[in-house]
Amino acid sequence: MMRSFEPIVIPIAALLVSLLMFGIFITAAGADALGVFESMYRGAFGTWFSWQNTLVRAAPLMLTALCTALPARIGLIIIGGEGAVVVGGMTAALTGIVLTHASPIVVLTAMAFMGMTTGGLWIAAISALRHYRGVNETISSLLLNYIAIAIMNFLVFGPLRDPETLNKPSTYHIGEANMLTEMGSTSIHWGFGLGVIACVALWVLMRHTPFGFAVDIAGGNVRAAKLSGLPVTRLMIITSLLAGAAAGLAGMIEVAAVHGRANSSLNANYGYEGILVAFIARHNPLAIIPVAILFGGIRASSGLLQRDHDLPDASSLVLQGIIFIVILASETLYGRFSWLRAKEKTA
Repeated sequence: MMRSFEPIVIPIAALLVSLLMFGIFITAAGADALGVFESMYRGAFGTWFSWQNTLVRAAPLMLTALCTALPARIGLIIIGGEGAVVVGGMTAALTGIVLTHASPIVVLTAMAFMGMTTGGLWIAAISALRHYRGVNETISSLLLNYIAIAIMNFLVFGPLRDPETLNKPSTYHIGEANMLTEMGSTSIHWGFGLGVIACVALWVLMRHTPFGFAVDIAGGNVRAAKLSGLPVTRLMIITSLLAGAAAGLAGMIEVAAVHGRANSSLNANYGYEGILVAFIARHNPLAIIPVAILFGGIRASSGLLQRDHDLPDASSLVLQGIIFIVILASETLYGRFSWLRAKEKTA
């Protein structure tokens, strides 16, 4: 039996190379690379306050990463997490507004259900287009992101706009009583807990159930899966439905835990960053948790780079772009190092 360490060693090496390249970049820009890295660590993990900021930002990244990771296991490259977050957040906000006088537990449950349902159907439609019409899922999911944002802008600037939101047009507030609460005495909202639960639950589903085994077979060889009698179309749509539901839940959490209403803040690039998190985690739902925390830390530390080193706030986006390129390039390294595949002794 072979046990491969490549999924651990190669991504870590790619991250280190990315940091080296980013260090060269900021040095060329006139900044102290070691000082920048120290500030990033301090802003992300240096204090308990930093940890709380990091975990809050990691919550939506976990869920949007699942939106890419799950379809990828069946061979679909879907990058529509941003659109699913937006439509999920919009329908969740609308649900909260309609039920604003109901019990908070009823409101939050209904918001989560509607956000997950809308996000799930949004991504499932992409896989249906792929199967029934032969539309490339990567292109259609990217275009649907822009459609989702356009729909949100129409509703926020039009029929759902709260007249009191002058500087930043938004929907009406869902009500303070209906906001998602924080965990204990921390500033970490329960969205982080939901993200962890979703990752663990979907890891169990994909790794320890017949459904997950069937998805992996279909993702490895569609023709063999069809010859084996597996319902590939059904597997594809259900997997996409689960993926979209995760991203839709991320949109609901952003509304219920952070903003209290839907506005342009829903379009915060969590869906696009989730793609990077999913690729680094090798589409493993369990590995998404630490990778999302790492990228949540990068987000949390971006303000310090601007304040302490006079670097643009977008410097963290440069780092993410470098990581994405290096991670894609590192895909060519798998299978080239036999020493990373150690044999396990069997009795």
